[in-house]
Amino acid sequence: MFARSIIVLLTTSLALAQPATQPATQPAKPETPAQLAFENFKKLEGNWAGKSTRGWNDQNTWKTIAGGTCVMHTSFDAHPNQTMLTVFHMDGEQLMLTHYCVAKNQPRMRATEISPDGKQITFTFLDSTNLKSRDQGHMDKAVYKFAEDGSYTTQWTWYQNGTEKWMEEIRCERVKKS
Repeated sequence: MFARSIIVLLTTSLALAQPATQPATQPAKPETPAQLAFENFKKLEGNWAGKSTRGWNDQNTWKTIAGGTCVMHTSFDAHPNQTMLTVFHMDGEQLMLTHYCVAKNQPRMRATEISPDGKQITFTFLDSTNLKSRDQGHMDKAVYKFAEDGSYTTQWTWYQNGTEKWMEEIRCERVKKS
């Protein structure tokens, strides 16, 4: 009986020592430009229509996957009847992308320049799979700019035989639900 009374007394004392309600925890705010940029990519989830400065159109889909750790971007028809995939993710404090290209290689790029608000990001070639040498043709640099109106633009470079050239800019707008 004595032991039972002590257990009840301890349980009551512990309950009184705890706050009646636990404060709601707020999700951590992104602190670095890379984290802000990654959050901006997550906000793109949905369907988008792209238009190139050279006049061609493509369809884009963005989806956050793997428990919020990756953002998957598919682009259809930038090359006729072809789909490409780009995956964005954090690697520690670094923002990365891997581009699965119709050129049949998969360049990985690291964000090397990020505006303080995470709305302009330049990715630069790090390495690639299925690339025999750096001089074999591949996507080498990508710039993403998030506009105040909710649209975004992207522009990539093609690198081959020691020469890098900028490709056309693509402006993307969210597809409105009917």
